Amino acid sequence: MGLTTFLKEKIISIVLLSMVNMFTVLLLYVLHTDLYAIIYLVILNICAYSIVLIYEYRKKIEYYKVLKSHLNSLDKLYMISEVIDEPNFLEGKILYNTLKKSNKSMNDEIAKYKRYNLEFREYIDMWVHEIKTPISSSKLIMENNKNEITKSINEEIDRIEILVEQALFYSKSNSVEKDYIIRQLSLKKTINNVIKRNAKILIQNKVEIEIENVEYIIYSDSKWVEFIINQIFSNSIKYMNKKNKKLKIYCEDKANKIVLFIRDNGIGMNQKDISKAFEKGYTGELGRKFGESTGIGLYLCKKLCSKLSLSINIKSTKDEGTTVIIIFPKSKMNIFE
Repeated sequence: MGLTTFLKEKIISIVLLSMVNMFTVLLLYVLHTDLYAIIYLVILNICAYSIVLIYEYRKKIEYYKVLKSHLNSLDKLYMISEVIDEPNFLEGKILYNTLKKSNKSMNDEIAKYKRYNLEFREYIDMWVHEIKTPISSSKLIMENNKNEITKSINEEIDRIEILVEQALFYSKSNSVEKDYIIRQLSLKKTINNVIKRNAKILIQNKVEIEIENVEYIIYSDSKWVEFIINQIFSNSIKYMNKKNKKLKIYCEDKANKIVLFIRDNGIGMNQKDISKAFEKGYTGELGRKFGESTGIGLYLCKKLCSKLSLSINIKSTKDEGTTVIIIFPKSKMNIFE
């Protein structure tokens, strides 16, 4: 608030004071009051009012400077009412009390939705663990009654398992920091675990796996890293439509990072799809062609990589294939032995 703005706000009172002074001068002149006394009285009124304005301006400008300083230093602006002191002028007191009540109301609403969110996550966790029992039972029944029909059903149940796991990890993705431990991991072992997990579908789709130079140690959470790599595997397998299907996994050792490449020779992506691949719910041209894409898998990978301080990128050429690149820093920070 500048001085000019402050004076504009006080323009009505200034005009009124001027009119009162003029009326007083006129009245005293009619009453034949001494001219020096009139001038002295007018000057006294003007000085008194000027002192009041200066005092009010200084009081407000100091408070607003502190308020602006707090605003500039806060990451969460809605916390402003918690860090400012109550002012000693009426308008400020009204604003301060309004902010306090508004902030309390907002915090109550946030707490309510946090409870709803927590209850929903707890339900999802319970549902995921409960649904595993009928899935396992169904797979056991089909294992004991093998035929073309049960084989097709089993493939669909495998897809259900992937989607169920995706739902579980999605529900936990906003609080990864509460559910991960950074440890020393063998990247080769992690990749082999994912390959074993997808062995059946890799064999069914006749996908040739080529692994080179993956004997590296990384520092991350095994559960989350396996999920990320598994999502990439699932996408690669899903979008391979060639006779000779190949999936190549290899690493490069850079100065301060290990770079993992997962390359397939599938249908690839156009430039528009590459730029939006990590957006939530984006399925692009592949989703329209195959009708199986949810647009959640790569979004989750990006989100989890960000939480784990990893980087993930995509390079792709249409009709030639796609390469997903994951960068693991060599830093041992936050490692739990």
